[in-house]
Amino acid sequence: MTERNENNEQIASSNLMADQEVPVQQEFTPAKKAVDDDEVKKVHFAGFWMRFWAYLADLLVIGSLNRILIHPIFKFYEGTDDLWFSAEGFLTGVVFFLYFVLMTKFWNQTLGKMIFGLKVVALKEEKKTISWGTILFRELIGRYISKVTWIGYLLAGLLPKKQALHDVFADTGVVLIRR
Repeated sequence: MTERNENNEQIASSNLMADQEVPVQQEFTPAKKAVDDDEVKKVHFAGFWMRFWAYLADLLVIGSLNRILIHPIFKFYEGTDDLWFSAEGFLTGVVFFLYFVLMTKFWNQTLGKMIFGLKVVALKEEKKTISWGTILFRELIGRYISKVTWIGYLLAGLLPKKQALHDVFADTGVVLIRR
């Protein structure tokens, strides 16, 4: 018995398995290849509490760096300078800002954000890395304003994209990344 395929060619019936199912092996396609760049990807913005815990972890790291690098230099210095206007206070501030600027520029996340699976992204820039101008504006000017007013950090719990004040100024956001 012979049958015909769609091109009207004859096929021997011995090659056909009418009553049997043929197992089909499917290749596993990673998610990155399955989603085109043209499609909209769902992004989950990090809320206030995730950012808060990541910031506390960052403060522990910065405090440790200051105790290892800066405080031993001034241990035996008995100046009468107020801590806010002393060389020690200035250098600890430099360590604070350098930590955030360099970690955010090179890894788009600080150690605290790495621990909690968060990442800083530019909302309007097309590139994978954030520009120096955006980073400096976000971390130096924006974070200073947020740190002084404290309401800037609370905005992360109120705004739709969960942006703190320094994120609003720099047009950035903090997103959850899947591990």
